[in-house]
Amino acid sequence: MAVREPLKNDSGNLKQMTSAEVTDIVYQTVYQYSLNSSVALSVVGSGGNLDAISDTRLQAGASSTSASSFPSEATTAEPSVVTVNYDRLEQTVASITPTTDTGKTWPAYYTSAGHIQAMSLQDVKDTFLHPAIDLLTSASTTTEQAGTYTIATSTSLAGSTNVDTTPIFSDTRADTSAYTAGGIGETLDQPTTITNYYLHRIDGTDTAFVNPFFINGSNNLQEFATADFQSLLSEWIRYTAAESTDGYKITYNIGTSGSGNTRGTAIVDTRLNGSGNYQTRFVNDDDYRAQEFPNGTPTTQSTYNLRINKS
Repeated sequence: MAVREPLKNDSGNLKQMTSAEVTDIVYQTVYQYSLNSSVALSVVGSGGNLDAISDTRLQAGASSTSASSFPSEATTAEPSVVTVNYDRLEQTVASITPTTDTGKTWPAYYTSAGHIQAMSLQDVKDTFLHPAIDLLTSASTTTEQAGTYTIATSTSLAGSTNVDTTPIFSDTRADTSAYTAGGIGETLDQPTTITNYYLHRIDGTDTAFVNPFFINGSNNLQEFATADFQSLLSEWIRYTAAESTDGYKITYNIGTSGSGNTRGTAIVDTRLNGSGNYQTRFVNDDDYRAQEFPNGTPTTQSTYNLRINKS
């Protein structure tokens, strides 16, 4: 690993950047990624290419009728589980062709022998690109993770932009207030939404940095134009995130387990845990009805997380 200290203009003198100034370029690299993420998540109606996650809830058992007496609890159908699968997250990876490293593409630095030479692509990875990916893939959700994604229970999240007002998951439970003895036979599945979960993209903040020098085609030192250096950083951080073969490619997964760092709010599937609320209804001398409604206390069935991984 070779972390370099690029050369800069210090009041007309050639000087090595400080470690803080190198870090400023890493932050600028993150910001450039935030402007055009190469590994993007979107919300689709169904059929997303990330794993499906499941919401479960109880529904009432089928009603029973008799012409002579109320059907016993032992003979009425028990509440059953309804499962709804959500596969609304779609991951898209861009195809990037960055500027070719000519041997003079990147900033210049002093070698240990005091010579001036251009950073190699590996130097650039070690100094700027890989530290930026380390920041982008951490568990935090600050501007240092700009352009990556997190989960929240609201469409509004400070420091982030809502990707879609369609939730990626809805935790539902049986609405016990919707079932009444007077309504037997009640509709079996009468859910209420407890919590919606939404996808957000973390916002970036432009950061100040010092432009380094590079060796131009005439073998002279020249200071990078800001836009040119930003363009280089943008191309190569996008390429690294999408296609790195060094273990710095960004991927996402969702589920109860998986590799990488969890992002944002955990997604919880809850369900009532009762064995059934037996109720009866007398309609007339020839119509006795019984039905078991969902009941119990809410219990967690599964906990899912969105994870960001480098591989």
